[in-house]
Amino acid sequence: MLNFVIPHRTRKGMIALALISALVLAACHREEGAVVRVEKDAVDAQHRAHEAAQERDQERAELDQIPLPTKSLYIDIHDPTQWANPFLVVGADTIALRVILADANPSPVGQGTLLRPVAARRQQLELHLSDLDAAVAAIPAGAWSYGRVIAVAESTSSAPKDRPRVRRNLEAVIRQLNDLGVVVEEWPSR
Repeated sequence: MLNFVIPHRTRKGMIALALISALVLAACHREEGAVVRVEKDAVDAQHRAHEAAQERDQERAELDQIPLPTKSLYIDIHDPTQWANPFLVVGADTIALRVILADANPSPVGQGTLLRPVAARRQQLELHLSDLDAAVAAIPAGAWSYGRVIAVAESTSSAPKDRPRVRRNLEAVIRQLNDLGVVVEEWPSR
């Protein structure tokens, strides 16, 4: 039998090397798990982005059924209450969508009178920015009197400290509507 005498310094070095090797193996295993989680998250994000793109394409297709706007129909309208197409009022937290539904009675007799008031066909919804695409796509075709154009205005009831946030929301609304292929008429633009 051979008896080996290992010097104390060498023994400490071998123990340190063994501990370092064990730590490296454990760290590699944790890194592999992290890489797998990151890969799974990336695949999930890609899947969600693909679903959102499909949904946006479907909303665009629905809005493509509405003709492009005819500016001569609304160029002389200067009062928001006279605007017959959808109208958005953008606030700091919400967006008010006003829609005037088409008159179910095609006869001009009695139109706008007590028997068939326009106010009865007026609908107003409070939305969040994330719901805007779906809400605009759901507006019935009869509510687009001037074609595919929406009037957009900043809320006048917002506090002065909220003005930058209102403006950012307004810009985001305009961007979303343009992505949907909707023409934006910003008020007061005249």
